[in-house]
Amino acid sequence: MPRVLKIHPEDNVLVALSHIPAGSTIRHTSDDLLAMEDIDIKHKVATEDIPKGHHIRMYGTIVGEATQPIFRGMKITTGNTRHLTANISKKGAKIPWVKPDITEYAQRTFAGYHRQNGQVGTRNYWLFIPLVFCENRNIKLLQDTLVEPLGYEIRQKDRFQIQGLIEAAKRGVQDFDAIDLAGKESSAQERIFSNIDGIKFLTHEGGCGGTRQDSEMLCKLLATYITHPNVGGATVLSLGCQNAEAKTLQAFIQSLDPKNDKPILYFEQQSSISEPDFIEQIIKSTFTGLQRANLTERKAASLEHLKLGLECGGSDGFSGLSANPALGYCSDLLVALGASTILSEFPELHGAEQDIIDRCVDDATAQRFISLMQRYNQRAKSDGSGFEANPSPGNIRDGLITDAIKSLGAAKKGGSSPVVDVLDYGEVVSKPGLNLVCTPGNDVESTTGLAGAGANLIVFTTGLGTPTGNVIAPTVKMATNSDLARRMADIIDINAGSIIEGSDTIESKGRELLDLLIETASGTYITNAERLGQDDFIPWKRGISL
Repeated sequence: MPRVLKIHPEDNVLVALSHIPAGSTIRHTSDDLLAMEDIDIKHKVATEDIPKGHHIRMYGTIVGEATQPIFRGMKITTGNTRHLTANISKKGAKIPWVKPDITEYAQRTFAGYHRQNGQVGTRNYWLFIPLVFCENRNIKLLQDTLVEPLGYEIRQKDRFQIQGLIEAAKRGVQDFDAIDLAGKESSAQERIFSNIDGIKFLTHEGGCGGTRQDSEMLCKLLATYITHPNVGGATVLSLGCQNAEAKTLQAFIQSLDPKNDKPILYFEQQSSISEPDFIEQIIKSTFTGLQRANLTERKAASLEHLKLGLECGGSDGFSGLSANPALGYCSDLLVALGASTILSEFPELHGAEQDIIDRCVDDATAQRFISLMQRYNQRAKSDGSGFEANPSPGNIRDGLITDAIKSLGAAKKGGSSPVVDVLDYGEVVSKPGLNLVCTPGNDVESTTGLAGAGANLIVFTTGLGTPTGNVIAPTVKMATNSDLARRMADIIDINAGSIIEGSDTIESKGRELLDLLIETASGTYITNAERLGQDDFIPWKRGISL
């Protein structure tokens, strides 16, 4: 008998938990249903006749409209459905929140890096930052010079040996399939600075040539990274004539952390006598800074110091049923413990607005959410698009055929706790509880914004698979299905597919995730994204390029 799930009693669709061949009998509750066509796993089948123009309901709300008659037992597709969402009331219903049981976590701690401003980092990184893209080559030169000798090399380079291919090509061989490229992986050297978890190098394409607003936002974002609790110090490279000036960055750092005591080193290439001298001075000064940052050691910290970024990407039809709800339950546990969690990707909250509004702690918070959502969607429409165009081809192939279906599943990452604050891009979380931050749905732009908002950990759920990480926030990758977890085991850290299979509940998987996060925060677990050196950083460029 095919396995299906009805998410909410008011839904008129079922989710296929396994492939349903045409002609199969589908049993849900006491009412048998005949599949009129093949229903792919993760896709939806109608439980009733839906006339043209009538609503398709999932998660207990409207997720689409029938563009032609859909008969009972038929598959919901882009050919018979268009995006539609329920009307929004700007007045919240103020639904009471029932906190989860946190007894087993009340006395738990993690080993973190305590900063002078009261924040606690889960890593102690040194950052190299260019203020303008002109310095990207120097950043790469510094990376090649420093990383391996200091013991931070991700030793992947010996995994693939192409000498056999070269010799075969010299002999005129054209079929290379039989040649083995596997090499012996060597171990990293001993770290010179034992309390520094890594030296990280940002590159970007901004800082000049675009609008002044883009350069100012870049400086603001870079300031959030330098003042981030996972960062112990930074080296900043400037050309000297760019729009993103060092004084602008310094002003943002001062506003974010007036008592900042981290070593921050600034170098301007146009003031140097030569490039070799420029690089030499940077290296020597950075060694002094590294010695100072290395004095900070891990110490016990309560879980209220965690700030968890909630992210999804490469989503599938199981995202809203397994990994996202499990992450949402983990978020609720952290909120109940006094920690902060951060939900982003505003295009992927389109269709879930009423639930968010109902959970806002006051009308002002709800109004700011509505305002940012509307302004963002209007800007997208003025560019010839809109939130409804958000699902990617991969999303659609795996059952997320409207933005509302995708969004309602994505919103599950935020659990059920109250929304305490709504932030725009570049603003930093200051309140314990569930926070919203306006970012794009683009995976890397969003994770970049989450770290900028203060997330010292990120959980990234995925159903299709993605290697995405972040340069300063350890990123735990959670699979929505067991097939993905098996196929991409080198990328996935935890599997929520067991929820679909029935061997785990949303609650048990959420607690397993929190246990893993505590290990990650303490540095005893290194995420696969960190191990692979997946140090992604893409600022959201909101203006035009001139």
